[in-house]
Amino acid sequence: MTQDEALAILKTGLNVFLTGEPGSGKTHTINRYVEWLRERGIEPAVTASTGIAATHINGMTIHSWSGIGIKREVNDYDIEMIQSREKTAKRIVYTKVLIIDEISMLDAATLAGVDRVLRTLRRQPLMPEQPFGGLQVIFVGDFFQLPPVTRRSLGEGGRNEQAKFAFESPAWKEANPVICYLSEQHRQEDGDFLDLLSAMRRGAFTSAHRTRLSSRIGILSKQTVATRLYTHNENVDRINMESLGQIEGKSRVFEMSSRGARALVESLKAQCLSPETLELKEGASVMFTRNNFDAGYVNGTLGTLTGFSVLGAPVVQTRSGATITAEPAEWAIQDGNRILAKITQVPLRLAWAITVHKSQGMSLDAAIIDLSQAFEFGQGYVAISRVRTLAGLFLEGFNERALELHPKVAAADRHFRGYSDAVRRKFAVLPESEKQKLEKNFLRAIGAKDPSSRAKLTTGQVPITSKVTLDGLREKYPNVGRSWSKEDDALLTVMFNEKKPNAEVAKHFGRKPGAIRARLGHLGLIPSYWKPKR
Repeated sequence: MTQDEALAILKTGLNVFLTGEPGSGKTHTINRYVEWLRERGIEPAVTASTGIAATHINGMTIHSWSGIGIKREVNDYDIEMIQSREKTAKRIVYTKVLIIDEISMLDAATLAGVDRVLRTLRRQPLMPEQPFGGLQVIFVGDFFQLPPVTRRSLGEGGRNEQAKFAFESPAWKEANPVICYLSEQHRQEDGDFLDLLSAMRRGAFTSAHRTRLSSRIGILSKQTVATRLYTHNENVDRINMESLGQIEGKSRVFEMSSRGARALVESLKAQCLSPETLELKEGASVMFTRNNFDAGYVNGTLGTLTGFSVLGAPVVQTRSGATITAEPAEWAIQDGNRILAKITQVPLRLAWAITVHKSQGMSLDAAIIDLSQAFEFGQGYVAISRVRTLAGLFLEGFNERALELHPKVAAADRHFRGYSDAVRRKFAVLPESEKQKLEKNFLRAIGAKDPSSRAKLTTGQVPITSKVTLDGLREKYPNVGRSWSKEDDALLTVMFNEKKPNAEVAKHFGRKPGAIRARLGHLGLIPSYWKPKR
């Protein structure tokens, strides 16, 4: 499926699992959809399964957004606590579209917990429950990447045998997402290398593929400039600092600045790939830690520090020969358009070494990889797929486990491909008028605005007396005379169940107290003749 085909399906409001091989354009496609929604006045909830992934998208972790925190399973008490947090409850009730990136690292139990929270807080009176509370939910990721991590004990051989994949969750099955499996390739520039990676995914790894991979062992030279990827964290910091210490010359230190709630700032610092204190020297091997297409770099672009600008910013010469000034960048946690916390740092890190885990999502020019101690399904595939070409891959060794992929994921992937092909064929023959109808119905349901509409009412279109009277009322009650949305009804139900005073509820909604009582009666929460005691 192409990116344009997937985007057209997203615009119909269907729940979607957007997947594909590394470099197929998942992030680009979802960014186009987010932009399309924002042009129509809809702010989607952009979340991710891990903190590192969340920093890449300026979003929140799904755990933080949904209010479940570190819990994997949610009980009635947890639900009550989440309902009592007004900001969290409002966020959930008013959201129309939920995006969860890096879905491969979210386990089934956590996804079920998120589903339960959304069903409860978004429940409509006299209406049946809907998966994820009726939101359009979009899962983004590749299950061949790193699997879910839980706090439970590790199984035999160090593998985590306890966590189930998100696609095994009842919540996934009830959401019944349409599969959009992207088939174009935008990262790997080497056809033979792409064939090797595809063979690993499909379980069709032959002796010829193994020979091709083995040819990348033991070919390092002193002139090789590449990042070392390790499966364990213990050697990464040591190698980077030792390598920096071997360079003569004065170092410059760049300190991270921050703003916002302390807990959120600490979360950003822990997950940001640029360190809180960044020490650099001319000649250091560095890596860009985020995407900036306008400036000419992406997360994983490698280079050598050649000096500093007049204003003191690091100047990097990339492997392709481009010279880039690394101006400070921002990482933020946002709730819609509101910034909850923000950190600012030069978007670089020392690049002699990095862990496979932190390399997820990167696109490297070259990498030195030691997979002789790989212990987790998919680690080898994740590491190898970080580079763009076979020529950029330098292996120090690999064991058989490094090439193994989880059998459940392999089976699911075959299903996903077949499902996506069927969807693509069905959508291709759907009349354009029907596609437009689906799109319009979805936009109407979520209260979107038409970006092309510039029509404005004139005083001649509304009786002057009515306009003056309404304007006068709206000075005190901003929403008087306006229709109630489904989200308004859901939040009103939450506040009613929390026994909020009627005056407080009326003030929150910008309506007269009588309108609140009338709406409660309409929803069946109180008798239609009910009136408060004076």
